Amino acid sequence: MRQIYPAEREVSGASLAEAYAYPDSTRPWVRADMVASVDGAATLAGRSGGLSGAADREVFALLRFLADVILVGAGTARAEGYQPVRPYEGAQWAGLRAGRPATPPIAVVTAKIDLDLESPLLTTAPPDARTVIITTEAAPPERLAAAAATAEVIVAGETMVDPRAAIEGLTGLGHRRILTEGGPHLLSQLTEAGLMDELCLTLSPLLTGPGVGRIVEGGVGLALAPQPLALAHVLADEGFLLCRYVRAGSAA
Repeated sequence: MRQIYPAEREVSGASLAEAYAYPDSTRPWVRADMVASVDGAATLAGRSGGLSGAADREVFALLRFLADVILVGAGTARAEGYQPVRPYEGAQWAGLRAGRPATPPIAVVTAKIDLDLESPLLTTAPPDARTVIITTEAAPPERLAAAAATAEVIVAGETMVDPRAAIEGLTGLGHRRILTEGGPHLLSQLTEAGLMDELCLTLSPLLTGPGVGRIVEGGVGLALAPQPLALAHVLADEGFLLCRYVRAGSAA
């Protein structure tokens, strides 16, 4: 991979990890990682993986490795077949998880716990990185109890998950470096709540045509104005552009 902004250089291994390092912040930092086609599609044939490439997959793995927790919506977890994160076996990022579990847990936002509670996502997570279920008071008590048998449970709202309460709940579990992988509706909720600090967006060199959703969709229209971002860096590899944006005024 080659960095083309702000200065040209080759990046790999430790220098790539440095480019995506979390800021030294005492508060939670919410980072999103998304991929889109050049005409704005968030998926291809219903999944984001069809838009990806080798460089995007490498950064995807690195961002997971750097995070304390990975936050996703239930729809994304189902569509993408989420499972617990596998330990990274390479040596190039050795030491980046010193003092933390070998893998970050997955945290799933689901108002009614609309998940397969027997899936590997819940039943095979390691004891030190148990899956987190973020739900509401309206979730059926029997499903709440079943989820709590194999996962950490955060109740964050009455009938709808309150994004701010969800982030506070994750922080209460010790997760300050928060990576969200979507989907678009979760990104909308986080954006409208003013919680998005950073967006790592890969632009895929594909035209997919009309009819496919964007990386931010839905929501309840709380955002009063577009939210300005500052471009931190751009990496290029085989036609893919990997852009890192931070919220204007935030320290990257």
